[in-house]
Amino acid sequence: MEQYTAWKALITSGGAVTEWQRFYVYFYQAFIEKDRWQQYLKGVGTTLYVTAFALLLGVILGVIVAVVRTAHDQQRPGHRNPILGILNFIFKIYVTVIRGTPMMVQLLIMGFVIFASSKNFVMVGALTLGINSGAYQAEIIRGGLMSVDAGQMEASRSLGINYFDTMRFVIISQAIKAILPALGNEFIVLLKDTSLISVIGGKELLYAARAIVSRTYEAMYPFLGTAVIYLVLVMIFTWLLGIFERRLRTSDRR
Repeated sequence: MEQYTAWKALITSGGAVTEWQRFYVYFYQAFIEKDRWQQYLKGVGTTLYVTAFALLLGVILGVIVAVVRTAHDQQRPGHRNPILGILNFIFKIYVTVIRGTPMMVQLLIMGFVIFASSKNFVMVGALTLGINSGAYQAEIIRGGLMSVDAGQMEASRSLGINYFDTMRFVIISQAIKAILPALGNEFIVLLKDTSLISVIGGKELLYAARAIVSRTYEAMYPFLGTAVIYLVLVMIFTWLLGIFERRLRTSDRR
């Protein structure tokens, strides 16, 4: 602590210091001084919470949209369901609008227009990320469902199993193996996109780094540390996803 105080005073006064002394001072004030590492830790917790909530919401929306749109596309000629047609039209607009507008704009609209009176910025951000992710996951899941041989559906229906049970027990179980890498990539993108909720006041990892920069007036170490933390999180989840994929391939061979 005494070294930090002395070396910081030297830097502030413009005195001669070594690169090691400069690194030590900037690193100490960015992570150690006033227990600032706890702010990063709280930011990581918020980041993981937002990612988990948004992923769950995105999966729910994605499955619903994908199943409805697939059911609409697979209708036999002359046997069109008007309800499916209306839902398909609504879901196509949802996917087009969400995928066609920037995430940042969506966050600003949700945070400062739709939920302008809300002070729960983290939840608003998580909700926005979930809605955004749902549109992308819907197309990923729909592609996986459409890739399953149509004969699977016909064979199941011939046995008297209804459409949604066929989807749940036959089609989705096969499609999930094909779409897992794409869903894993979407999860990683979602994890990194949590940094955007800081623009509406969400107190996640980047928000913590920006708060520290505003107090220390030194940006490199807080932002570099934040980048390293994101990289480590992505590497951990990529590793876990790889394990899951290998287990699925092993179960296929048995």
